[in-house]
Amino acid sequence: MHKEELIQLHELMSEVQGYFEDAEGEEVFEEYGDLDVGPSDIHQSKSEHKHAIFVLGQEMAESMADDEFSDRGRISERMRELADKNADD
Repeated sequence: MHKEELIQLHELMSEVQGYFEDAEGEEVFEEYGDLDVGPSDIHQSKSEHKHAIFVLGQEMAESMADDEFSDRGRISERMRELADKNADD
């Protein structure tokens, strides 16, 4: 995926993040927020945007998961694995 496409995906996921936070009434994406890489940070590398997408996806899935063995829980765990793998690259 090209950097521009990753940034577009990051933007869409960021919008979904807003809906989650509105529903919860609080910030629920602490790890993503700690990354300090937003979709508007076009100067950040492709790799940093990719990592941010995986972390955001993991936190979204985690917030929807009933437990770690549900389908959503497994998605959360897979997104965590992808984020960790991408951080190592």
